Amino acid sequence: MADKENCVRLTRAQAKKRSAASLQAQPMASNPKRKRTALAEIPISTNAPAKPVTRMSKKKEEAKKAVTLPPAADEAVHSDLDDPQMCPHYATDIHQYLRSMEVEAKRRPMVNFIEKVQTDVTANMRGILVDWLIEVAEEYKLASDTLYLTISYIDRYLSSNVLNRQKLQLLGVSAMLIASKYEEITPPHVEDFCYITDNTYTKQEVVKMESDILKFLNFEMGNPTIKTFLRRFIKAGLDDSKYNDLNLEFLANYIAELSLVDYGCVQFLPSTVAASAVFLARLTLLPDSHPWSSKLQQQTNYKLSDLKDCIKALHDLQLNKKKSSLTAVREKYKQHKQFKFVTTLVPPLEIPTSYFEGF
Repeated sequence: MADKENCVRLTRAQAKKRSAASLQAQPMASNPKRKRTALAEIPISTNAPAKPVTRMSKKKEEAKKAVTLPPAADEAVHSDLDDPQMCPHYATDIHQYLRSMEVEAKRRPMVNFIEKVQTDVTANMRGILVDWLIEVAEEYKLASDTLYLTISYIDRYLSSNVLNRQKLQLLGVSAMLIASKYEEITPPHVEDFCYITDNTYTKQEVVKMESDILKFLNFEMGNPTIKTFLRRFIKAGLDDSKYNDLNLEFLANYIAELSLVDYGCVQFLPSTVAASAVFLARLTLLPDSHPWSSKLQQQTNYKLSDLKDCIKALHDLQLNKKKSSLTAVREKYKQHKQFKFVTTLVPPLEIPTSYFEGF
């Protein structure tokens, strides 16, 4: 982090140089990250003798063909989100459960925790920390879910615990360590998080902070984040086939990540930010078409009037009206190979007020 905030921050270039230098010195860095293996590709080993393949009787074959699945409770959801990993037959129930979970007090940060709780940590310091953690997540190739969960832990911890600015970066790497263990197949080691802070903190300090965070969370690490809802909402936003799949996905994710850095967005629920990000992504890609639809309203359970304040806040971030110097998200999504330059896509300067009066 910046020197003026009394924290150590490694630049992208420094991090890459140090990573290259540590390939031989650190055992973990020398081991390539394991690929996710599809369930169908995992070999099945068993000690039981192989059973002979028997031909099914004609009656059983006919009975099997006659069996049909019960009608879906929500046919629209099943047909539109026909993805096994989205659990289509349970998608509506899962979504309702996540929506009820996200409003639980223990899973929400205090809206004004910087003003009410913290005495030495400012909103600007929080922004610098999150901006740096986005680079760390990129450096270690962590999943987006890990990043969002990390920020959730940080904001919730700061909502109840007064912290000295000297330990703010320690809180950040310890939260990311926990989130990595929860989400990643091969999470970075404690030593890696010490290293990325230029060894500002010892292994013992990181482990101690990790313990403090876990006790505060009561070891309940799971939590719905913006990314949780974004997957469902993006699929709903692609339904009418007018939008390029990758552009909409990358742009919605870019706008959503901008919200992580901005302290003002802490007030919004994760599902609200996710729905607003999809709205702005569609508006940016096709400014002459209405960005919302009855399908999106059905899938998100939001009317545009419910999203108005969040949409305006994210729109300002997308246009960078505050001229923020925190550029990790913009630099990340500026890459063509990974994200097709979505940072360069500019939305209309004004959003018609009539949009918030219809749906």
